[in-house]
Amino acid sequence: MNILQIISFFFFTSLVALVTWWKVRKNDTHTQQGYFLAGRSLKAPIIAASLMLTNLSTEQLVGLSGQAYKFGMSVMAWEVISAIPLVLLALIFLPRYLQRGIITIPDFIEERYDKTTRILVDCCFLIATGVCFLPIVLYSGSLALNSLFHVGQLTGLSSGSATIVMVFALGAIGTLYAVIGGLRAIAVADVVNGIGLVIGGLMVPFFGLIAMGNGSFFAGLDKLTLEHAERLNSIGGAHDPVPIGAALTGLVLVNTFYWCTNQGIVQRTLAAKNLAEGQKGALLTALLKMLDPLILVLPGVIAYHLYQNLPKADMAYPVLVNQILPAPLVGFFGAVLFGAIISVFNGFLNSASTLFSMGIYSRIINPDATSSKQVLVGRYFGLGLALVSVAVAPTIANAPEGLYSWMKQLNGVYNVPLVTIIIMGFFFPRIPAIAAKIALLLGIFSYILINYIFHFPIHFLYVLAITFCLNVLVMLVIGKIAPRGTSFIFRDSKAVEMTPWRWVNVASIGIIAAMVFIYAFLARFGGWNSIWLCWLSGITVLGICGWLIFSGAKKNKQEIA
Repeated sequence: MNILQIISFFFFTSLVALVTWWKVRKNDTHTQQGYFLAGRSLKAPIIAASLMLTNLSTEQLVGLSGQAYKFGMSVMAWEVISAIPLVLLALIFLPRYLQRGIITIPDFIEERYDKTTRILVDCCFLIATGVCFLPIVLYSGSLALNSLFHVGQLTGLSSGSATIVMVFALGAIGTLYAVIGGLRAIAVADVVNGIGLVIGGLMVPFFGLIAMGNGSFFAGLDKLTLEHAERLNSIGGAHDPVPIGAALTGLVLVNTFYWCTNQGIVQRTLAAKNLAEGQKGALLTALLKMLDPLILVLPGVIAYHLYQNLPKADMAYPVLVNQILPAPLVGFFGAVLFGAIISVFNGFLNSASTLFSMGIYSRIINPDATSSKQVLVGRYFGLGLALVSVAVAPTIANAPEGLYSWMKQLNGVYNVPLVTIIIMGFFFPRIPAIAAKIALLLGIFSYILINYIFHFPIHFLYVLAITFCLNVLVMLVIGKIAPRGTSFIFRDSKAVEMTPWRWVNVASIGIIAAMVFIYAFLARFGGWNSIWLCWLSGITVLGICGWLIFSGAKKNKQEIA
C-alpha cells in the first residue's frame, strides 16, 4: 500500500472528526430533543447531505455496482425511482409528522392506532436493524476497505480474519459517533463526508472511462456507448433484478417505506427547523439522487468492460477503484467510503436507540423515566445493538451472490405492511387499531409464505405489490364492519413553524420530470423509441428551473427594494 494512500486516508478522516467535534462541542445531548432530534435545528442543506450519506453506503456502492456488472444500467431503478417517494415525503408525509411534533414514526402509530401496534412496529424495526441491515453495512464496508487497502496482506491475516478485524473497527468507531454525539454529530459529519462522497463518487466513472479509452476520456465514452451499448438500457426486462413493471409497482412501495416511514431516514427530516426547511431538504435529496446512476451504477458497467472474469460480481466496485484511481485518490476515496459506512451505521444505530428508549423502555419498562434517563438508556441500547451487529456481520459472507437484492428481499418482510398501515391511517380516519394489527401480521406472514416457503416463481417486488393490495382490502373491510368510535384528527402540536415552502409543488413536478428524462434518455440504448419523451421531460425541467430562478431573483429584488 502506497504511503500516499495512508496519508490521504488519515488526513480526510481526521478532518471529518475535527470538524464534527468543533461544531457539536457545545450542543445539548442530554435531552430528548437535543440527542434524538438535534434540537429541531437542521436546515435543508444539512438534511439533504445527511439523507444522502445515510442512504449511500457500501451496501449500495458494492452491491448495486455488482448488479450493474451482471445486468447493466436497469438496476438504477433502485435509486432513481426514489424521486417519487421523496416528493411524497415533502408533500404528504412530512407535513403530518411535523404537525404532530413526533420524535419517532411509531409515535404516530401509537397516536393513530394504539400502544400494542406501536410495540409491534418497534420490534420489527429493531430486529431488522440489528440482525439484517447493520451487519450487511459492516460486512460490505469491510469487503470494500479490505480490497482497497489490502488489510489481509499487510497484517498477514487470512481474508476472513481481516474482514472480522475491519468489522470490529467499523463497528467501534460508528458506535462512538452515534452513542456519544447524538444526531447532531451524525448530521455534521455527514455534510463533510457527503461533499467528499460526491467528489470521489464522480471521480470513479471519470477515471474508469479514461482507462477504457486507453488514456482518453472521450474514447472511453465512445466505447461505452458503442460496445455492449445495450447494457446502458434503463428498462429492465423480465430476467433483470428490477423489471420495469416491478419498478413502477413494488419498488415504489419499498422506496416509500425507506424514505417516508423508515425511522433511520425520516429522523433527519423530523429534526428540521420548520416545515419549509424539511420540504426543501427532501426535494434537494431527490435532486441529488439523479446523480446516483453515475456514482453507483455506471462504475459496474465500466468494470464489465474492463474486467470480465471477476470471481464475484460484488468485487466489481472495489477492484475498479483500486485499479484506476491514482494512489493519493485511493486513500481519499477510502476515507470517503469509511465515512459513508460510519454514517449509515451510526445513523441507524441512533434511530434504533431512539425507538427503544422512546418506545419499548418508556412505554413498557419505565413509563416514569426522565428525559436524561431515556437518553442514557438509549445510549446503552445502542451499544448493545452495535455488539449484536458486529457479531452477526461476518456470517453475511455466506449470503447468496447479489448482496443488494438479498438485503432488499429480507427487508420486504416488514416494510410494505408498515407503509400500508401508515398510509391508511392518514386517509381513512375511522379504520380501527385491530385492522392495523391484522394487516401488519398478514403482510409479514403472506410475504414469507410466498417468497421463502412455497417459492412461487414471482419477483419479490410483485409479491410486495400483491401483499399491499391485500392489506389495503383487509383494512377497508374491517373499517367498514367495525369502525373506530371517533375519527382520528391531526391536531397541530406547535412543535415547529408549519408554513410550507412556496415552491414545493413546482419543484416536485420538475424532479419527476428529471427522473423521466433520465429513464427516457437511457432507454434509447435498449431500442426504445423514447426521443419524444426526452424532449418533453427535458423542456419541462429547463422551464421549471428557469421559472424558479426568475421568481427567486424577483423576490430578492423586491426584498432589497
